[in-house]
Formats: sequence, C-alpha cells, structure tokens
Amino acid sequence: MTSVSVIIPCYNYGHLLGDAVSSVLDNQKGVDVRVLIIDDASPDGSAEVAREIATRDSRVEVAVHSANRGHIATYNEGLLEWADGDYSVLMSADDRLTRGALQRATDFLNAHPAVGFVYGNVLWFMDGAPLPTARTRAKGWSEWPGQLWLERRFRQAQTGIWSPEVVVRTSLQKRVGGYDARLPHLGDTEMWLRLAANADVGYLRGVDQAYYRRHGQNMSAAYGPLMTLRQYRLAFETVLDRCGEKLSDSARLSDLVHRKLAREALVAAARAYDQGHTQQIPVDELVAFAFECWPEANSLPIYRTLQWRKCIGSRAMPYLQPFVLPAASCRKAQTWWQRLAEVGTLSAYRGWRHRHRTQRSLRYSQPRWEGQRAP
Repeated sequence: MTSVSVIIPCYNYGHLLGDAVSSVLDNQKGVDVRVLIIDDASPDGSAEVAREIATRDSRVEVAVHSANRGHIATYNEGLLEWADGDYSVLMSADDRLTRGALQRATDFLNAHPAVGFVYGNVLWFMDGAPLPTARTRAKGWSEWPGQLWLERRFRQAQTGIWSPEVVVRTSLQKRVGGYDARLPHLGDTEMWLRLAANADVGYLRGVDQAYYRRHGQNMSAAYGPLMTLRQYRLAFETVLDRCGEKLSDSARLSDLVHRKLAREALVAAARAYDQGHTQQIPVDELVAFAFECWPEANSLPIYRTLQWRKCIGSRAMPYLQPFVLPAASCRKAQTWWQRLAEVGTLSAYRGWRHRHRTQRSLRYSQPRWEGQRAP
C-alpha cells in the first residue's frame, strides 16, 4: 500500500489540531498514513493536545520544541529528517484535507512517475463557518512538463497554490532540499518552483483536495502589498539562481517575471487611490519597486492610469468608481484569461461556478463583520 507522511506544524493552533488530524486519518482510505505533529513551543497548550491525539492513534507522533524555532525550521525538520513515506504532505494545523484527497493524489503519482508533485483545487472557508461541500470525484487530470509549468508561473508571478492541496514525491523533496529561511512568507512558492525545475507537475481537474481556513491569524494578514511583492521577487530570483542551468531560457523567464511584478506593484498603487488608502499603502515605494523590477515600467498602460489617478487625488478617486474601471478589474480580467488558456473553457467555468456558489453561501452564513477580515 502506498505510504504518505503528513507533517503538521503547529503554533497556538491546539484548538484546531483535532480537526486537522481527523481529516488526514479518518477520511483517507487506500493509503498508509503516518502523521507528525511538531509543536513549535506554543504557549496555548498545543503540545498537550497533540500528545492526547497521539495516545488515541498509534499513527500519530509528536515532537515538541523547547524554544520557538520558527515555521521554516519546523517545516524542514519534518520533511527532511522525519518523512519516509513514498509521498509527503505539509499541512498547517488550521487547514484540512478533503475526503479521499490522498488516494486521488497518490494514484495519479503512481501512474505518472515523472511527476514530482500533484495538486488540485482548494476551498476557502471562514473560521467558525460550516465547511463548504467539496467535489471529491476528479473529472480529469493534466500533466505538464516542469519547464512549461514554470514558464506559466513566471508569466503570472505566482503559482496559484495554497499548500495543503499539494502531495510531493518524498525522494524528490529530499533531493531538492528544504524551505528557504529568507522567505518566511512565500517559502512554499519558491519550493513549488524548485520542484518543477526538477520534475513534471500534475493537476487534478474538477476536484477539491483541501480546505484553507481564513481567519485573522493567517500569515498573509501580516504582509502588505509591498512586502508580499518583495517576497515574490526573492522567491523567483532564488529559483533562477539555484536552477538556472536547468531552465531552457532563464534570461527570458527573468524578463517575464520582473515585468509582471512591476505591473502588479503599479496595480497595487492604483488600487490605493481607488480605495482612498494612500496614507496606509506606500504608493511611492510601490512605484520605485516597479522601476527596480522593470526599468521600462513607464511604458506599461497601468503606469499612465496611475498618473491620471495621482492628478485626481486619493480623496476624489473613491467617488469616481461608478465611472472608472477599478485597477482590480484589470487584474481579474487577466487572471480569467490566463485560467482559460491553462485549463480550458469548460473547466475554468466549472471552477468559477463552484467557487462563486461557495463564496455566496459563506456570505449568507456569516456575520457581516467576519466576512471583512483580512485574508
């Protein structure tokens, strides 16, 4: 039977550990699963919760740090020192797997030995809300050569992966090494890119592989647009430095991602004017970052749009929204067309319809203030 090693790092998520471990052990038939919970010196009693779970199920092991080491060191401890299954999963203690996710992923990986990791769709849900209904029957799959998948990611300057939905071939994980401590926010992005530089990539179509919980303590909530863009830049540049000799045209990939990052910085600056948040968002630094990434950033259409917004001013722009196309709409339109090109019209439409219905049900089931929390 195929074996899977699941690493669950935990810091102050003791109250969520039970649900996370249950989703790995109780709803995953057809695979031999072992779980390691690593408590990173949580002050909330997470270690005691983890030990109690381990006493009830021999498939669970617990490691407890006497001092906080940070999440990157914790990830690497589990993946590089403990994981010994055919495949491995790194899942935060506040997330969950969907029913049958591991068997679907491992069946695909067993049938496609050139694939280094496989992922699927992930469902977001608000903390405290009922879980949205997951699609558990795949409608197909895609296998991309690593180089092709990488080029698309460099064009978009993101991977579109949230993390709990990914199953990695353990031998490949140990060969490429662990997470980069310089990337506390986007270490996973750099990891998916690095894995793709060394193997092909698989995707399960029309199926939900994991749940991603949204709440005020999400790591992404602590990062503004400028810090996030800087992390993206470092992630992609790190891959170019480490794996450049394995990439067919690293110079072109570098141009693609830096141009895209410049555009994203200018879009973020324009959105600050649209929302009247120029006092909270460092617009000038975003513009400077854009020119650092792409010296010809002033040739991008969004740059001219940004100059127009500056002339109008941040106090007036929010009142002009009924008459002006928001900067965010440009990004959504581009993302939609990229999705069409990647998975096809029918699959893209089905994914959009499913996400729309899920988000609508969340809006109706939650208080208004909770839906406005930062992701």
